[in-house]
Amino acid sequence: MGKRLTCDVVVVGAGMVGAACALYAAQAGLDVLVVDRGPVTGGTTGAGEGNLLVSDKGPGPELELALLSGRLWAELAQETGAAIEYEPKGGLVVAETPEDLGALERFAAGQRAAGVTARSVGADRLRELEPRLTPGLVGAVHYPQDAQVMPALAAAHLIRASRARLLTGHTVTAVPRDRDGAVRGVRTDHGDIQAPAVVNAAGPWGGELAALAGVRLPVLPRRGFVLVTEPLPRLVRHKVYAADYVSDVASDSAALRTSPVVEGTAAGPVLIGASRERVGFDRSLSLPAVRALAAGAVRLFPFLAQVRALRTYAGFRPYLPDHLPAIGPDPRAPGLFHACGHEGAGIGLAAATGHLTAQVLSGEKPDLDLTPFRPDRFTDTASPTKR
Repeated sequence: MGKRLTCDVVVVGAGMVGAACALYAAQAGLDVLVVDRGPVTGGTTGAGEGNLLVSDKGPGPELELALLSGRLWAELAQETGAAIEYEPKGGLVVAETPEDLGALERFAAGQRAAGVTARSVGADRLRELEPRLTPGLVGAVHYPQDAQVMPALAAAHLIRASRARLLTGHTVTAVPRDRDGAVRGVRTDHGDIQAPAVVNAAGPWGGELAALAGVRLPVLPRRGFVLVTEPLPRLVRHKVYAADYVSDVASDSAALRTSPVVEGTAAGPVLIGASRERVGFDRSLSLPAVRALAAGAVRLFPFLAQVRALRTYAGFRPYLPDHLPAIGPDPRAPGLFHACGHEGAGIGLAAATGHLTAQVLSGEKPDLDLTPFRPDRFTDTASPTKR
């Protein structure tokens, strides 16, 4: 670095959440510096599908965060045009049995009461929305508020729009604190960055960064694979997934769980998910996971049996035990702010997370109550309440 750098806020992590924190903090008039040991979107964001979802969230704090984020993403899309490949294509959650449909309808009823648009679709109307769906499905719920962005493009655009200083290839090695316990920036392998505020947007590595500041945040990586097909005409119109996807998201199991998720993209390839398993930071290919993804996708869309899968990639979702992110100031280390632990919803929740973080950094009252997301809610003696 040469000389010691100073700023108002140093954001650790150049993924989507870090990019959103940088953008909104800069818009609030703060001098922002973003630091990452790798390239922009080199971690979880670069291995994501770009989903902006309300369909998979039941009533509660995460859904409130998702609804706020959806409005903010729509505003960002108006400002950026096609730069982030924003697609308000909607989601379609399908049921394969009457029991699945009953559970899905009960789930949707709770969501409607919380402000979600959820439209029931009978079996006879499914082909109108998705002509290539497999026959025999008993019904679905359509979620027009679901959308998608291209995550690598969107994160890079937000960082560029923020005009924040960006330091890639710089590893944070310490989070120094003064005699009163307040953080005073970060130390990197290239030198020090002095700042009265540090934002932990390190995704699955958020627990490691917290530990550098002397606090505990139990973030664990949850591996997921995505299959990418050859480019196709738009044959899948929505994000389409089976009703059991929601229970997989909420599961605490470390074992492999898969449920079919299929969606087209603006660029042509179809993306196929979703798998979840806790295996640490092991990126090696799991044939059982990939085979299960392919079989599930063909079950929903039989035409995919004749389509080539060109590649697969793995990413790590930053998982916290109660399935809620950590957002806001850490009272154990004044000046440390957390914005991580969003599991598989980080892209969608990034805009609201960045907006709320900037409000707190600026001394404003945040638009949402951050109490459910407080970073010090986890203790060694009591497990957090399941939400």
